[in-house]
Amino acid sequence: MNTGSNEPGEVAVASDETGTDEVHSEQERALGSRAPEFIKARRALHVSWQVGVFIIGLAVVVAGIIMLPLPGPGWVVIFGGMAIWATEFVWAQLVLRWTKRKVTEAAHRALDPRVRRRNIILTSIGLVIVAVLVGIYVWKFGMAMPWKVEDQ
Repeated sequence: MNTGSNEPGEVAVASDETGTDEVHSEQERALGSRAPEFIKARRALHVSWQVGVFIIGLAVVVAGIIMLPLPGPGWVVIFGGMAIWATEFVWAQLVLRWTKRKVTEAAHRALDPRVRRRNIILTSIGLVIVAVLVGIYVWKFGMAMPWKVEDQ
């Protein structure tokens, strides 16, 4: 992967790994800082900007991680934190591009008629199994909840 040069003010650009001449809007956008020009022009201001973006992104990612076992949209918040980091850091931009590509591939696979048919069949079988288990429970114990069932 070509990440550009080490000169300040220059933007790193991801190389086209497919080897085709197709231009994707995702790959047209340059990698690197999205800070305003007056911030990029001053090294100390740019570093403090990056530290601020990192801390805010870290707080959002940590909140998302906390939401994973607790109620809340954990993964959405984690990817939101990654998007905050991606405004400043190339590694986060590359991670988000990879994630977007994988999610798009999974969505295309899920829309394949054979895969959809298989998923519908498996879901139907699962629902039948659950219905049978519920029927057996109701037949054996009635409509009483499990914590109120006496030893029978």
